[in-house]
Amino acid sequence: MASQANAATRRLAALFNVEEREAGAVAAGLLMFFLLFAGYFMLRPVRETMGVAGGVDNLQWLFTGTFVATIAALPLFGWLASKVARRRILPWTYGFFAANLLAFAAAFVLAPDNLWSARTFYIWLSVFNLLSISVAWSVVVDVFASNQAKRLFALMAGGASLGGLVGPLLGTLLVKPIGHSGLLLLSAVMLGGSALAARHLQRWRDANPLPQREDSQTRRRPLGGNPFAGATDVFKSPYLMAIALFVLLLTSVTTFLYFEQARLVAETFSDKTRQTQVFGTIDVVVQSLAILTQIFLTGRVAQRLGVGVLLVAVPVVVAVGFVWLALAPTFAVFVVVMVVRRAGEYAFVRPGREMLYTVVTPGEKYKAKNFIDTVVYRGGDAVSGWVKRGLDLVAEHPALAMLIGAGIALAWAATGGMLGRWHHRREAAIGTQ
Repeated sequence: MASQANAATRRLAALFNVEEREAGAVAAGLLMFFLLFAGYFMLRPVRETMGVAGGVDNLQWLFTGTFVATIAALPLFGWLASKVARRRILPWTYGFFAANLLAFAAAFVLAPDNLWSARTFYIWLSVFNLLSISVAWSVVVDVFASNQAKRLFALMAGGASLGGLVGPLLGTLLVKPIGHSGLLLLSAVMLGGSALAARHLQRWRDANPLPQREDSQTRRRPLGGNPFAGATDVFKSPYLMAIALFVLLLTSVTTFLYFEQARLVAETFSDKTRQTQVFGTIDVVVQSLAILTQIFLTGRVAQRLGVGVLLVAVPVVVAVGFVWLALAPTFAVFVVVMVVRRAGEYAFVRPGREMLYTVVTPGEKYKAKNFIDTVVYRGGDAVSGWVKRGLDLVAEHPALAMLIGAGIALAWAATGGMLGRWHHRREAAIGTQ
């Protein structure tokens, strides 16, 4: 029986491209991302409904408010990352966010129709989204080497997609019986479970140290530095600046499509509950496609063809989608383009983007990465939001914005190709191939 079990384990490891000793870490990473994304995606349709409630014409203000809130949060996170051990950054951050969720749940019970509560929640969840995911990926990047990342990152990201699939299903099914406040409470519980999974991942690395890497005692010490070190590190490094440009172009493409989504959904569906269900259904389709790709395809593509392919393929396809939308700006066409863009980002772009950080210093993995994932990302949102709004005002037909979006997507692809080459050279220089 033992030999049969071992044989089954080896077959599963071969199927998923995982070494036997890595199975526990991969399981912890899967669970961490699953609980985090299930909790977030359960609330994402709520956020979209709150955004529509605040007025589609006011979305650019919400994006600007999100950017301001992100800038305000940066020094707080930088201070935390400088003062506590790396293994404690995620638990402290998630504990703070869980307390916020409890406060919003109480506010929605006491004043369910308050527009300012809705707008504040929209901004808060947008900050929480990027910061919580960035910290989770920082832990994973800190634990695994570059050659492991190519095999394992997409598989662990499959936990995120599975959570992204379960989350909207839960939101769609539970929004009526337990309301928005109930969804927030459930999300807080999931966030706590995600922190526990991250703790197990850190303990696994302590028990399985990488050769020629720092020991567990070094990993237990704070990173040090000042709260703004993440920003200064980015401006000092051409490699990190290129990653920031890649993220900026990504957000511009995403924002252009997001504004079209809000406009078309508001025109097509007038009921708030129906809007939440539509947003949730789109999420279900996206995550279903992404998880299959992540589990069986992404890791093998990264191993054989390199990180650059993951960073280039989706932007090229999105450029074609923008041209299609310019010619046929309908809700049905938009859904196809949005599903392909988001599924491709989760399956290819996000794992590839995180692999880029496996060849930087520990401080850059947390501080610089967080600056790029939050301030740069939301800054791109804010700027492109106003640009999209301006284009809508000067042009009655959305074709102009879509064609500009196609040009941005091509620049996005070119930046991804350059980063893939730089990552390969850095990887070879530190001997991780």
